[in-house]
Amino acid sequence: MNTVLTVDPRDGRHRETQLRETGDPELASIVARASGATEWLSDIGRRDRAALLDEIAASLDSHRTELVGTAERETGLGHERLDFELTRAIVQFRMFGDVLRDGGYLEAAIDHAAATPLGAAPDVRRMLVPVGPVAVFGASNFPFAFSVAGGDTASALAAGCPVVLKAHPSHPLTSQASADAIAAAVRRRGGPEGVVAVVHGQAAGLALVRHPAVRAAALTGSVAAARAIQAAIDERPAPIPFYGELSSVNPIAVLPGAAAERAGQIADGLFASFTGSGGQLCTKPGLAFVPADPAGDDLVEALRARVGSAGGAVLLNERIRDAYVDAEARLERAGARVSARPDLASAAGFTVAPALLEIDITRLSAEVTDECFGPLMVVARYDAVADLDAALASLPPSLTGSVHAGTSDDRAVVRRVVDVFGASTGRIVFDGYPTGVRVSWAQHHGGPWPSTNSLHTSVGATSIRRFLRPLAWQDAPEWTLPEELRDGYREIPRRVDGRLEGARPADR
Repeated sequence: MNTVLTVDPRDGRHRETQLRETGDPELASIVARASGATEWLSDIGRRDRAALLDEIAASLDSHRTELVGTAERETGLGHERLDFELTRAIVQFRMFGDVLRDGGYLEAAIDHAAATPLGAAPDVRRMLVPVGPVAVFGASNFPFAFSVAGGDTASALAAGCPVVLKAHPSHPLTSQASADAIAAAVRRRGGPEGVVAVVHGQAAGLALVRHPAVRAAALTGSVAAARAIQAAIDERPAPIPFYGELSSVNPIAVLPGAAAERAGQIADGLFASFTGSGGQLCTKPGLAFVPADPAGDDLVEALRARVGSAGGAVLLNERIRDAYVDAEARLERAGARVSARPDLASAAGFTVAPALLEIDITRLSAEVTDECFGPLMVVARYDAVADLDAALASLPPSLTGSVHAGTSDDRAVVRRVVDVFGASTGRIVFDGYPTGVRVSWAQHHGGPWPSTNSLHTSVGATSIRRFLRPLAWQDAPEWTLPEELRDGYREIPRRVDGRLEGARPADR
C-alpha cells in the first residue's frame, strides 16, 4: 500500500506520514464494522444519540490545539479561520443533539383504523428511519466543517447511520486526528468500533461507494469528483442516493440606488467576501453586477484599490493553484480584462495574487460565468437595470444570489431580481454577502444543478433528511412499534388522524 503524503501549501513541500492508503481487505473490514455498528446506534435511541453528539462536540473541543495546529500546516488557512471553523463543527454536533431531542425530524404520523368513504381502513403508522452506513467524502476547503468532523458526519450519526469517511488528500493528518477524537467520544459512551472510520486513497473512496453495505454517499467538492463518484455508484446492482454540493458562481446584483448610497461599504464587503479564505469557499461571489454610472465607478475604484494593495493568497493544493491560473487566463481570453491584481515579487508554495476582472454585461458568456475557485471576482457593468433581466436569467444556477438595493431603487426591479434568484438558487441574500452560512434550523445550503445534484440541504437541521427513509407499520402490535409511534407517547410532535399534535413541554 502507498504511503499517504501531506503537503504544506505555504511552501509546497511534500512530507510522508505514518498513514497508508486503504486496501481492499481493510476496506471490507471497515465497512463490516460500520454495518455492525448500525444496530447499536439504533438501539440507543434519540436521547442517547443526542448525548453521543454532545460527547463528540466536547471531545473535538478538548483536542482543539492539536486539530487546529495540524490543519494549519496542511491547509495554510490560518489559525483564526481554522479555530472558528472547528467551533462551527462543534456547534453542528450540538445542534443535531437538539434536533434529536426535539424529534420533529421523524415526521411521525398515525392514522388509526377507521371507517372511510372507501371502506374500512387499516391502522397505519409512519416515521423516518436510518438508511444504514453512509460514505462521506471530505472537502478540501473545509478540513473540519465539511470533512470528518463536519455536518455530513453529524447529521448522519444523528439519523442513526454509521459513517465511513474518505479523507481528502489535502489534509489527511487533520482527517485522522478528527476521526480519533470522535472515536474516543464513542468509546466513552460505550459504542463499538465502526461508528466512525476513515479510509485514505482515491481507489478506496470509489470502492467504498461500490460496497453493497453502504446505503448513501455525500460529497462537498467539484463536479468532476461528483461524476467519478456517481459513475462508481452506477456500477452497483442496487443504486444508492448520492448528495453532492458542487459548483456555484453566487452572483451579486448591485442596483443603482445601493451603489449611490454605500459604494465604499459594498466595496469593502465584496472584497472581504471574494478573497476570504483565499476565495476557496463554495459561497464565494464570483460575479458582481455593478451599474456603469459614476456611483458604480466609485464602487469599482474602491474595489481596485483594495485588491491592488492585497497580499497573496495561499491556495489549498497544487491542483487548485493550477486550476486558478488556468481559469484566470480563460476569463481573459473570453473578454474579461484585468482591473486590479497585485504584483507579487515572489510567491512561495501555492500562493497566488487576488484578481479583479471587468467585462461589459453584453459580453457575458458561459466561459465568464463559470466558477473560478480562488480569490477572483468578475465585475459585469450594466447601463440600464433592464439589462439585468436577461443576464441574470442566463446564469448557471447557484447556491446563492444576492441583491443590494437602495432606498431609491424601484421595488419592481428588486422583485424581478428576487424572482430570478428564487428560481435559480437555494438562498437569496439581501444587502449582504453569501459567504458565512449560518448553522440553524431554517438554513438551506443547496440549489439546482450544478450547485448541487439534489433538493436537500447540506447545512442546517433538515440536512438529516438525506440519511433517513420512510417506513410504515400497518396493523402492527404495539410492542413492535418504535416508542415514538405508540398511542401514549407525547414527547415529540406527531400528526395523528390528520391533526398535528405538539409535544408536551414538560416531557421535552
